[in-house]
Amino acid sequence: MTSPYERALGDRISELHPKTEWYFRTIPEGHVGVGRGVFTTAGSRYRWLRPLFRIAEALGVAFAGWERDVPFRIENRTIGGAAVAVRHFELPGRTWVMPDIVTLGSNRILRNEIGPRRTVVTTFDIDVVDGAVELRIRQVGMRFGRLRIAAPRLLRPSIGLIERWDEERQQHHVNMTIDAPLLGRVYEYTGYFDYAIESETP
Repeated sequence: MTSPYERALGDRISELHPKTEWYFRTIPEGHVGVGRGVFTTAGSRYRWLRPLFRIAEALGVAFAGWERDVPFRIENRTIGGAAVAVRHFELPGRTWVMPDIVTLGSNRILRNEIGPRRTVVTTFDIDVVDGAVELRIRQVGMRFGRLRIAAPRLLRPSIGLIERWDEERQQHHVNMTIDAPLLGRVYEYTGYFDYAIESETP
């Protein structure tokens, strides 16, 4: 089955830059897409939010702290029509891991479950803007076993992700931001990476 991004975009996937299109297409069975790069900035600038982000870090959703020049690695797979990703952030003194699974719902809306226990659940719209992919949040909530908690509209953060090809650097560029009502930008990561699809079979 094709990747959820391919199915969500349909024919519009051809509007992407060829390198970005390649990144979001289906990864063949027995292969893994591996990205290696550096986030120029990552985390939250608000020190007083660190206790909250320590909880998020333990849940595999967002890490606590503000760092520059963070090496990272991402592994992408297409499994049963879902996009399964694992990100490794090489933070000072520790490696923090963030897994997530993206599936396609109705009306071409993407569903993203983040963390090893899929604790945070968001839904996104996907768009193509100047050859780049843009993801914009619709809803965000948390799941604890059978308990589901949805963020009220007035408290809902604005989450966006832009993935594009940088011609000057000849690298992929990713920029993810979380903006909270009244507070503004509370979390982000932005950086550049190289990407290759590698065989997982001998």
